[in-house]
Amino acid sequence: MPLRESDTIEFKESVTDVIKKEVIAFANSNGGTIYIGIADDGTFVGVDNADKSLQQVSNMIRDAIKPDVTLFVKYSLQEKDKKTIIVVQVQKGTHAPYYLVNKGIRPEGVFVRQGTSAVPASEDAIRRMIKESDGTHFESMRSLNQSLTFHTMEEECRKRKIKFGTQQQITLGIQSPDGVYTNLGLLLSDQCQHTIKAAIFNGTKKEEFQDRREFSGSLLKQMNEAYEFINLNNKTTASFSGLQRIDRRDYPEEALREALMNSLVHREYSFSGSTLINIFIDRIEFVSLGGLVQGLTLNDILLGISQCRNEKLAAIFYRLDLIEAYGTGIPKIMESYTEPSAPQPQIISTDNAFKIILPNRNYTNPAIANLTPLEQKILFYMATAESVSRRDIETKFKISRSKATTTIHTLLEQGRLKAIGNGRNRRYALVKK
Repeated sequence: MPLRESDTIEFKESVTDVIKKEVIAFANSNGGTIYIGIADDGTFVGVDNADKSLQQVSNMIRDAIKPDVTLFVKYSLQEKDKKTIIVVQVQKGTHAPYYLVNKGIRPEGVFVRQGTSAVPASEDAIRRMIKESDGTHFESMRSLNQSLTFHTMEEECRKRKIKFGTQQQITLGIQSPDGVYTNLGLLLSDQCQHTIKAAIFNGTKKEEFQDRREFSGSLLKQMNEAYEFINLNNKTTASFSGLQRIDRRDYPEEALREALMNSLVHREYSFSGSTLINIFIDRIEFVSLGGLVQGLTLNDILLGISQCRNEKLAAIFYRLDLIEAYGTGIPKIMESYTEPSAPQPQIISTDNAFKIILPNRNYTNPAIANLTPLEQKILFYMATAESVSRRDIETKFKISRSKATTTIHTLLEQGRLKAIGNGRNRRYALVKK
């Protein structure tokens, strides 16, 4: 029975560059065989100087395709009617997507088999192949962008006298042993597509912008520029104790630093949205995508227990002396607010987001200026909660049942809180004014 082209058989009359696309398509699909020296109609035309042509094909496949596909390619020569053809058998590869080195992991460089043709793969198909080959751990997956530069990273390493050559990049997980950049490399590169958006609002609500910025480039560049921005807006207020002047900034610098680092190191980068920094007159909020790592609770991280989502990114930040041992950031934030009577930092986590709220230590809300410190702390706590129970307040502030009941009753009488429900299911919510 004569051979015919199909989804697993391809004819080429001679050695051409198109063979590279066919090999890629078969390796990315279900494998197949390329017959070089057979015309489209199945006629054996043969190749000149078969050994030389075979070497040319082998070199072409080895040098022009990444990752290394040679383990999945076998070559042989066949003769018919004194004519020699080259047979290239390609198995389905285990590290798809395979792509043309000079085109990268883009539709113009990645091909799949469709019927009797090699066609460009869609971006969705490329992402699906990467997930199937690399798993779903974002930082270890291959980057869709392979044209990366590392000017900021190189400068940070130079300052700390850390080598940043090819071998170090492989060790750190920035690129694979065969020279393919990972998403970790993308995050640290100058081409990082994720950004930080920072905004300053006039007042305590998102009603009027005073200023806004967007920071892009390497995560390290974003980190430096974002910290400089929030630090410039960390004002100093002076007070006096007798003749001694006491200067106090709105936010402890350590808390700002740790909150920023947490939002960069622990966010879920498979989401494309920006990390947000919102500065109000009474607080600053750091909002990053991705909730808690599965299995952890808020109480766990307050105790210093940490399960890092981006272990390799965290390891690089640690090596650059930007963070300390894992799990110390959140406790440091809480400990930096040394006045127990003042509002304390809050952490809010949902399935897909994580928020750290740092209260402005120098802000006094005129509306609550005459309240006791405990009453102020409860109102600040409830400002970001839909509703709470009396037991929630007892646990949060470590107070007795009678103290919680008395304080809640006072705030209800003042019209600052409202009761929801009755009996054991009663909860309390802030009255919005």
